[in-house]
Amino acid sequence: MSGGINENTIAISSDPDFYEDLSEYLNVLSNPTRLRILKLIEYHPKEVREIAKEIDTSYENTKKHLDKLLKTGVIKKEAGMGRQTSKGALPVWKYSLIPGGMEGIIRNLSIFSNIDVRIGQEEINAKLEEVRKLLSGESDAGVPLIVVLGGEYDGNAYALEEKEVRIGRDDNKSPEFRNSDNAIVLPTSYEAVTRISRPHAKFINRKGDWFIEDCGSTGGTYINNTKVQPCRETSIKDGDMIDFARGSKGARIIFNLTNDKSTE
Repeated sequence: MSGGINENTIAISSDPDFYEDLSEYLNVLSNPTRLRILKLIEYHPKEVREIAKEIDTSYENTKKHLDKLLKTGVIKKEAGMGRQTSKGALPVWKYSLIPGGMEGIIRNLSIFSNIDVRIGQEEINAKLEEVRKLLSGESDAGVPLIVVLGGEYDGNAYALEEKEVRIGRDDNKSPEFRNSDNAIVLPTSYEAVTRISRPHAKFINRKGDWFIEDCGSTGGTYINNTKVQPCRETSIKDGDMIDFARGSKGARIIFNLTNDKSTE
């Protein structure tokens, strides 16, 4: 395989330390038990004994899994109160996902999937694919996610559950769009993105294949740094990086398929 970077890849440092850190990150996440733990504490902090009971393993093993997840930075622990006893509630450590933790994992895996395969890194790429498959099993099957990179909504993830989903900047003159099931409304801080009343772009599902259409925006829409033609559907695939306008006032997202097939 070539060691170069093509137009559909993201340039990542070739420093060996980067690959060592990435390998460790993937090794931690490739354990199904740890992914179950992440789902358990995604919305409600839990103490070790609660988690151990849910995943049906020992306190010691559960603690080891939590320590590895803490090392990756995707979870945190905070002091809390445990179960009531005859002496009252005792203080315990409670574990929870960091804000945007699951979205951050999805975002990282999508970015890593666009790393050009370098000689000697085939094992890391195989591990990446393994983790992505495990994570997809914990997600809503077939429902793609887009994850915002940078700006006010950095880390926010949105499920594309409708056949057509519009995306644009908030507009006080169009309140009906804010509550629409097929609209993703970005805050006004993304100034270069067209208002929702005239959407910047829209995602379209055609029998499981996904497309994006720029709706004649002034800032343009880019897939992996290549500008798409306006008012024409352009195919998108897992891991694609999409820019709505360019620069700090635009919006960058990663398109992520959570399963091999989209909903039909």
